[in-house]
Amino acid sequence: MLTFRALGPFQARHGDTVIDLGGQRQMAVLARLLVAGGRAVPVSVLIDELWPGEPPAQALSTIQGYVSRLRRALEPGRAPREEAEVLVSAPPGYALRASSDQVDAWRFERAVKTGGEPAMVWERLDAALALWRGPALAEFSDLSWAVTEAGRLEELRLIAVERRADAGLLLGHSGALVPDLEAHASAHPLREEAWRLLALALYRNGRQGDALGALRRARTLLREELGLDLGATLQRLESDMLAQAVHLDPPPGTTGRAAGPGSAGTGSAGNTGSTADTGSTESTTARAARPPSPSGTSPDASPREPVTAPPELRVVVVDDQALVRTGLRVVLDSEPGFRIVGEAENGEQAIAVVRETRPDLVLMDIQMPRLDGLTAARRILADEAPPKVVMMTTFGTDDNLYAALRAGVSGFVLKTSAPEQLITAMRAAQAGDALIDPAVTTRLIAAFAGRTDPSAPPGLAGLGDTELDLLKLVARGLTNRQIAVTLAVPEVTVSAAVVKLLDHLGLFDRAQLVVTAYESGLVNPGDVVR
Repeated sequence: MLTFRALGPFQARHGDTVIDLGGQRQMAVLARLLVAGGRAVPVSVLIDELWPGEPPAQALSTIQGYVSRLRRALEPGRAPREEAEVLVSAPPGYALRASSDQVDAWRFERAVKTGGEPAMVWERLDAALALWRGPALAEFSDLSWAVTEAGRLEELRLIAVERRADAGLLLGHSGALVPDLEAHASAHPLREEAWRLLALALYRNGRQGDALGALRRARTLLREELGLDLGATLQRLESDMLAQAVHLDPPPGTTGRAAGPGSAGTGSAGNTGSTADTGSTESTTARAARPPSPSGTSPDASPREPVTAPPELRVVVVDDQALVRTGLRVVLDSEPGFRIVGEAENGEQAIAVVRETRPDLVLMDIQMPRLDGLTAARRILADEAPPKVVMMTTFGTDDNLYAALRAGVSGFVLKTSAPEQLITAMRAAQAGDALIDPAVTTRLIAAFAGRTDPSAPPGLAGLGDTELDLLKLVARGLTNRQIAVTLAVPEVTVSAAVVKLLDHLGLFDRAQLVVTAYESGLVNPGDVVR
């Protein structure tokens, strides 16, 4: 069987025999077609990307020569005039025709994006990570397209390791995972999920002091490097560990010290990504879709309760930096239940793309040329049946962020947030909840609480005690599910009450309820639940 290997030294093989692919640029032609994922690559693009800046005068004939020699190497038994079946002509260029099983990078990506029960995830990702034999496409590190693809594959590797480790914790393999997770957290100190997994593995291995120490190290590093405190996920985990919350114990039928069928190994322990809960026995995918539990409380569902996959969320990504859009695509492509249906690099494009694609949610930068994100968000939200809008910012100004909330966006996240916070924000918006990044919530609300504004919504006259209590809970960041648990009523009752509250106040988004509660003085900054 003909196979292509890109997760390490670039090779093509017939069974156990390595095929001679020729010189560096000839190999680069094949690698570039592999990166295209089966799509055609125009000859002009091949020339520009193989010889950045100044292609040789005979570049076209050189490419044709490379393709001819590669075809002979890949299909040695093909008759001289017989049409090629692997490296095919696809005007105005060429394409690689192969199945996902023939390309290790494609097999790996498929494995990462497939969900399942913890045991299946553990086994599948163990095999997928074994495909790695070194840095991807390292031979072509002087070519920008290869660097971009290598970065994308490396991020997928981090996500794969994260999910494998998460599955291992669900299976009770915490003892075997600790050494590798310790090494990973040291190698990737700004990845909060690395610290979550390490701390949880330590805790379940009977090392509560070491687990809390790991979180203290994470807090110190984040403050020194980014000036940020722990994210909400790690803060909840720390609080739950101090309270010795029951849901942090090893899953039923396992022991925290049990070694799994294999340790994480050097091929998988180096890296993890991010999820959105604090030790629940749900799968990574289910946890990313689930709203976070209030600090110090146990999840409201049994660990073994079947989890329904969330509906697909159609997303438009808007940012003036191509690198940011690429990074977001990597994160969302690797997370089941998300599909990017459009991209834009400024506010004007965003409005047009949203009206054309009709997405469920828009993930939009605030600061952009031509038309800023805040203005674009206002126009998008003014349309009939608008999508949810979540704003992104590197730091932003308080005025911009507060104005975004007053305009009716479903919340905002910092670009420095971990991937699980982004996923949580999008799922919260999809569910009709408002999410404000905890790194700036208190400062933002404290700066603007109690302000009066001529365009502010009407006062709270006419609301009874029940409605006011509901508004307070919404303003403090609780989701409908959490409010239902707090008030001991069905979640559907809470949802209907929130809709009625919005109608009464003449608002259309949950985030506007938060603003109303603070502007009216119903809730004070000190009441914010962190």
